[in-house]
Amino acid sequence: MKQKIHIKSAEIKNQELVLFTDEPVHLHSLISTGQMLVDSDHLSFIYIAELDGEYNYVNIPKEVWHVVNNGLKSGYEVYVENQDGRLHLQSFIEEMNYLIENIKGNTNYGEEMVEKVENTFN
Repeated sequence: MKQKIHIKSAEIKNQELVLFTDEPVHLHSLISTGQMLVDSDHLSFIYIAELDGEYNYVNIPKEVWHVVNNGLKSGYEVYVENQDGRLHLQSFIEEMNYLIENIKGNTNYGEEMVEKVENTFN
């Protein structure tokens, strides 16, 4: 079963980009895959984590992109955090930069997604 982990907020603290969720998931049990997807219908980026062969999707909505952009520009490591722990999102910067460049000017992702990405990640 694919579980979605919704990011509610993000901040830069202690030279890290931290994405916060209130989902009741044991983040320390997940394994980072270093892979990301784009959900242009919901204007979000998806980081894939794994647990016992099942995918867990870390949903990063447009509402936190401005903070993500600041973290990318600074080159900070990225973590998802909740009450129960944290998960390091390996290869997040490389994957995000690749997706951002791929989306810019590419209407295959939909006009709204292209516009939001171009306006946020400049």
